[in-house]
Amino acid sequence: MIKLVCVGKIKEKALQSLIDEYLKRLQPYSKVIIVEVDDAIAPQSNSEAQNEQVRNLEGSKILAQIKDNEYVILLDLKGQMWDSIELSNQISEIQTYKSSDITFVIGGSLGVSKAVFARANAKWQLSKLTFLHQMVRLMVLEQIYRSYKIMRNEPYHK
Repeated sequence: MIKLVCVGKIKEKALQSLIDEYLKRLQPYSKVIIVEVDDAIAPQSNSEAQNEQVRNLEGSKILAQIKDNEYVILLDLKGQMWDSIELSNQISEIQTYKSSDITFVIGGSLGVSKAVFARANAKWQLSKLTFLHQMVRLMVLEQIYRSYKIMRNEPYHK
C-alpha cells in the first residue's frame, strides 16, 4: 500500500481532478490512499518559536497517521534527489525487502517537526525548485505511477 500523509486540503477543483486521475491510474498497481491533516494557522508575523509550535502541532497530526510498520519517505528540501528510475528502484526495494506499506509525507508550508524528520526512513528532494505543497501531491502521485510503469516495463502514456 502507498499512503500520502499531507498537511492541508486541496481547494482547487482542477488540481483535485488531476490528483483523482492519478489515483485512478494507480489502482491496478497498488492501493493508494491520501490522508489530509489540518494545517495550523501560521501568519507571516510569527516568531520562530511560534513557527516551531505550528510544526509540532502539524507533526503530531502527521505522526498519528503513521503505523510502526510503515516505511516513511519524507519530502524534504535537503533530501536525496532521485530520478524516476531511482525512485522506481527505491519503491521496489522497499516493498520487496523492508515494508509493503510506504508512506510519503508532505509537510506544511513551514516544513515538519523534528519528530517527523526523525521518524522518516528516507528523505526525498523532489526538486531544487520550490512548489506549493498542494502541487507536490500531484507530482508525487505522478512519479509513483511512473515508477510502477518502469517496474513493469510498461510504456508510459502521457
